[in-house]
Amino acid sequence: MAGDGLRAASFDELSFYAEHFGANPSTGYETLLYDCICGDPTLFQRADTIEDGWSLVDPILDVWKAIPARDFPNYPAADWGPAAAAARRRETQPDARGEARLIA
Repeated sequence: MAGDGLRAASFDELSFYAEHFGANPSTGYETLLYDCICGDPTLFQRADTIEDGWSLVDPILDVWKAIPARDFPNYPAADWGPAAAAARRRETQPDARGEARLIA
């Protein structure tokens, strides 16, 4: 029966990983540098592909910069967010299932 023998216990995640896989986990940068050294080109984008992508996105960014959106609720970095979002949170509250519903 599910849950009969369930116990919570703490464990050292790094020790568990080392015991299970026989090695310590590597960081993302470690893996990236190793892949660069090995030279597997399938793991990386070619420069011309990246340039082609930006050639599609740059005109859109230029238009957005030239014609800013009206009534866009922007806010500075490290801020709690736009006032419109805070107002929206106050208008909603979770129902019995935890789903947000609009309070009229």
